Amino acid sequence: MSEKFLKETKDGTLLLVYVQPRAKKNEIEGVDEWRGRLKVKIKAPPVEGKANKELVKFLSKLLGAEVELVRGETSREKDLRVKGLGVEEVKMKLGI
Repeated sequence: MSEKFLKETKDGTLLLVYVQPRAKKNEIEGVDEWRGRLKVKIKAPPVEGKANKELVKFLSKLLGAEVELVRGETSREKDLRVKGLGVEEVKMKLGI
């Protein structure tokens, strides 16, 4: 499995995700090889940044680290920074 969706940076790991809002529950669906992104389902609708907030909260809790949105505010394709965790730690915590 390729890890195109994870990139090591000086202050953590860049996580590239593809978000599916309005899902039944928040969950990691797997890797979209074609897009090179991690697929994440989020319950919140994509209105007024609700899905973004929920995505950041969900991943922060899952990874036990601070997560911030760095790109893709209004797109389904988002880049997030996971502070203080390396690529291997992120993979382990995501269970992939």
